Amino acid sequence: MKDFKKYYKLTATPEEVYTALTNPLTIELWTGEPAEMTTEPGSEFSMWEGSIVGKNLEFEENKKIVQQWYFDGLPEQSLVTIKLHPDGKDTSVELRHTNIPDEEFDDMVDGWNSSYFGALAEFFEVEF
Repeated sequence: MKDFKKYYKLTATPEEVYTALTNPLTIELWTGEPAEMTTEPGSEFSMWEGSIVGKNLEFEENKKIVQQWYFDGLPEQSLVTIKLHPDGKDTSVELRHTNIPDEEFDDMVDGWNSSYFGALAEFFEVEF
Protein backbone atom coordinates (compact mmCIF):
# COMPACT_ATOMS: atom_id res chain seq x y z
CA MET A 1 0.00 0.00 0.00
CA LYS A 2 1.24 3.47 -0.87
CA ASP A 3 0.33 7.05 -0.03
CA PHE A 4 0.23 10.06 -2.34
CA LYS A 5 0.34 13.74 -1.36
CA LYS A 6 0.46 16.69 -3.71
CA TYR A 7 -0.49 20.36 -3.92
CA TYR A 8 -2.36 21.79 -6.90
CA LYS A 9 -3.07 25.45 -7.66
CA LEU A 10 -6.40 26.31 -9.23
CA THR A 11 -7.46 29.70 -10.61
CA ALA A 12 -10.68 29.81 -8.59
CA THR A 13 -11.78 30.65 -5.06
CA PRO A 14 -12.07 27.91 -2.41
CA GLU A 15 -15.85 28.32 -2.64
CA GLU A 16 -15.80 27.67 -6.40
CA VAL A 17 -13.49 24.66 -6.03
CA TYR A 18 -15.61 23.21 -3.21
CA THR A 19 -18.73 23.53 -5.38
CA ALA A 20 -16.92 21.89 -8.31
CA LEU A 21 -16.00 18.93 -6.08
CA THR A 22 -19.36 18.47 -4.32
CA ASN A 23 -22.17 19.57 -6.65
CA PRO A 24 -23.15 16.75 -9.04
CA LEU A 25 -24.16 19.16 -11.82
CA THR A 26 -20.85 21.02 -11.61
CA ILE A 27 -18.92 17.73 -11.46
CA GLU A 28 -20.64 16.72 -14.70
CA LEU A 29 -19.48 19.97 -16.33
CA TRP A 30 -15.77 19.30 -15.72
CA THR A 31 -15.79 15.49 -16.02
CA GLY A 32 -18.20 15.19 -18.94
CA GLU A 33 -19.98 12.35 -17.10
CA PRO A 34 -23.00 12.25 -14.76
CA ALA A 35 -22.01 11.99 -11.08
CA GLU A 36 -23.70 10.89 -7.89
CA MET A 37 -22.61 13.21 -5.05
CA THR A 38 -24.03 14.81 -1.94
CA THR A 39 -22.43 16.55 1.04
CA GLU A 40 -24.21 14.23 3.47
CA PRO A 41 -21.62 12.33 5.58
CA GLY A 42 -22.12 8.58 5.16
CA SER A 43 -23.55 8.92 1.65
CA GLU A 44 -22.15 6.95 -1.29
CA PHE A 45 -20.71 8.70 -4.35
CA SER A 46 -19.85 7.71 -7.91
CA MET A 47 -17.96 9.52 -10.67
CA TRP A 48 -16.83 8.70 -14.23
CA GLU A 49 -19.53 6.04 -14.73
CA GLY A 50 -18.48 4.18 -11.58
CA SER A 51 -14.72 4.33 -12.18
CA ILE A 52 -14.47 6.13 -8.82
CA VAL A 53 -16.84 5.02 -6.07
CA GLY A 54 -16.83 5.35 -2.31
CA LYS A 55 -18.33 6.93 0.76
CA ASN A 56 -18.35 10.57 1.85
CA LEU A 57 -17.03 10.78 5.40
CA GLU A 58 -16.60 14.45 6.30
CA PHE A 59 -17.19 17.92 4.88
CA GLU A 60 -16.07 21.34 6.06
CA GLU A 61 -17.71 23.77 3.66
CA ASN A 62 -15.22 25.49 1.34
CA LYS A 63 -12.31 23.96 3.30
CA LYS A 64 -12.17 20.15 3.43
CA ILE A 65 -13.56 16.92 1.96
CA VAL A 66 -12.78 13.45 3.32
CA GLN A 67 -13.84 10.34 1.38
CA GLN A 68 -13.29 6.61 1.51
CA TRP A 69 -12.52 5.21 -1.94
CA TYR A 70 -13.33 1.59 -2.72
CA PHE A 71 -10.96 -0.80 -4.48
CA ASP A 72 -12.09 -4.32 -5.39
CA GLY A 73 -11.08 -6.85 -2.77
CA LEU A 74 -9.37 -4.29 -0.53
CA PRO A 75 -10.22 -4.67 3.16
CA GLU A 76 -8.32 -1.55 4.27
CA GLN A 77 -9.77 1.90 3.85
CA SER A 78 -8.28 4.06 1.12
CA LEU A 79 -8.83 7.60 2.35
CA VAL A 80 -8.84 10.78 0.27
CA THR A 81 -8.53 14.12 2.05
CA ILE A 82 -8.79 17.32 0.03
CA LYS A 83 -8.06 20.60 1.83
CA LEU A 84 -8.68 23.97 0.20
CA HIS A 85 -6.46 26.92 1.14
CA PRO A 86 -7.00 30.48 -0.14
CA ASP A 87 -4.00 31.69 -2.14
CA GLY A 88 -4.68 35.26 -3.19
CA LYS A 89 -7.53 35.04 -5.70
CA ASP A 90 -6.69 31.37 -6.30
CA THR A 91 -6.85 28.15 -4.29
CA SER A 92 -4.07 25.86 -3.16
CA VAL A 93 -5.46 22.35 -3.00
CA GLU A 94 -3.78 19.87 -0.67
CA LEU A 95 -4.49 16.27 -1.69
CA ARG A 96 -3.64 13.29 0.48
CA HIS A 97 -4.63 9.79 -0.70
CA THR A 98 -3.64 6.95 1.64
CA ASN A 99 -3.64 3.15 1.31
CA ILE A 100 -3.51 2.99 -2.48
CA PRO A 101 -2.92 -0.60 -3.65
CA ASP A 102 0.61 -0.92 -5.08
CA GLU A 103 -0.67 -2.16 -8.45
CA GLU A 104 -3.04 0.85 -8.73
CA PHE A 105 -0.58 3.55 -7.62
CA ASP A 106 0.82 4.74 -10.98
CA ASP A 107 -2.63 4.87 -12.60
CA MET A 108 -4.04 6.66 -9.55
CA VAL A 109 -1.31 9.34 -9.59
CA ASP A 110 -1.81 9.84 -13.33
CA GLY A 111 -5.56 10.08 -12.78
CA TRP A 112 -5.17 12.72 -10.05
CA ASN A 113 -2.80 14.77 -12.20
CA SER A 114 -4.57 14.57 -15.57
CA SER A 115 -8.19 13.46 -15.27
CA TYR A 116 -9.08 14.94 -11.89
CA PHE A 117 -7.09 18.10 -11.14
CA GLY A 118 -6.00 18.53 -14.76
CA ALA A 119 -9.65 18.65 -15.81
CA LEU A 120 -10.50 21.01 -12.95
CA ALA A 121 -7.66 23.36 -13.95
CA GLU A 122 -8.95 23.44 -17.54
CA PHE A 123 -12.52 23.99 -16.31
CA PHE A 124 -11.55 27.05 -14.24
CA GLU A 125 -9.33 28.55 -16.92
CA VAL A 126 -12.15 28.65 -19.48
CA GLU A 127 -13.62 32.12 -19.86
CA PHE A 128 -17.31 32.48 -20.58
